[in-house]
Amino acid sequence: MKFFHLSDLHIGRQLHQYSLLEDQRHILQEVLTYVEALRPDGIVIAGDIYDKPVPSAEAVALFDEFLTSLAGKGSPMAIMVISGNHDSGRRLDYAGRILERQNIYIAGSLPSCRGERLKRVTLADEFGEVDFYLLPFLKPGYVRGVLQDAEPGSYTEAVSRMIQRENIDFSKRNVLLSHQFYMGGRQEPQTCDSERFSVGGIDNVDIGSIKDFDYAALGHLHGAQQVAVPHIRYCGTLLKYSVSEAEHIKSLHVIELGPKHKEISVQELPLHPLRDVRKIKGELKNILKEAKAANREDYVSITLTDEMAPYKPKEQLEKVYSHILEIRIDNTRTRRRLEEFRDEPGGDDPLEIFDDFFREIQGRHISKEEREFMRQIMEKAERE
Repeated sequence: MKFFHLSDLHIGRQLHQYSLLEDQRHILQEVLTYVEALRPDGIVIAGDIYDKPVPSAEAVALFDEFLTSLAGKGSPMAIMVISGNHDSGRRLDYAGRILERQNIYIAGSLPSCRGERLKRVTLADEFGEVDFYLLPFLKPGYVRGVLQDAEPGSYTEAVSRMIQRENIDFSKRNVLLSHQFYMGGRQEPQTCDSERFSVGGIDNVDIGSIKDFDYAALGHLHGAQQVAVPHIRYCGTLLKYSVSEAEHIKSLHVIELGPKHKEISVQELPLHPLRDVRKIKGELKNILKEAKAANREDYVSITLTDEMAPYKPKEQLEKVYSHILEIRIDNTRTRRRLEEFRDEPGGDDPLEIFDDFFREIQGRHISKEEREFMRQIMEKAERE
């Protein structure tokens, strides 16, 4: 059984002020090229199809174009999709029953009552059946009306109880699609700036609840990685969605399941973005000199190290780089100022610390109304 594992398409996303729709169309076309060449039995997309719960018309059109192209390949390939924390589950579910006639299975929403179950898709190969369970993104409060007992007290408990109620036959081969922040042991997965997490790690889910699946196709983290064991895996994004991902190597994950209890095969196929995301650091004259025609269209974060302020650096850089994300300064003066800021005495009161930070950024103290607003937020965070 061979299938592609995708997640976190974030269609409609912007990188700083730049729309990524053109870049996303390009990379999805490369996925289609791989589909044509390898003919997988299925495609799984583990959440965050769109970047916003209410995506733009252009974003919806691009995903529609992608699904239509996949469905038009003429093979019995199954396409399975779940919602992520960025998606509106109900919007994804639209026309779901009609799409299933085209072998497209979308689980945007969780079961809404005790009689409903997770969407399950069964495929078969020479070794028998494989059941794919589609578990959309959830919070404990989302499953209050589904579980018989009290509302689960944690994300781990919510995921565990939702899986237990399926009465899965683990003597067969089973695959899970899930979009959560999974943890395996004490080592935290690698994260980056383009992901969102709750303060204090309250949304963590222990992998103990999903370890019996033959493969767990995870979404949520943008860096490709396994979680403690090879068969529980984040495939990462197809594109770089923040400067913190500049060193990531993005790839398309091809998963192959053999007979039960045999180790899975994971192949990472190279991807070729329309534009790369890069970090450049050095003196202005060297950065300008080293710019090459092949990478002038890339999204670049530039850090200037000149000790003397150069003449109109932004204007000079814009002549050679068309997609500048940010321009930073890192020299003796800025490092000294940063150390002075770190050494300034501060109290233990979080409001005072926030006030110091706000003053440094905005040039004024927070107002009485802003202080009260922040106090309420901090009290709520402590209670939760």
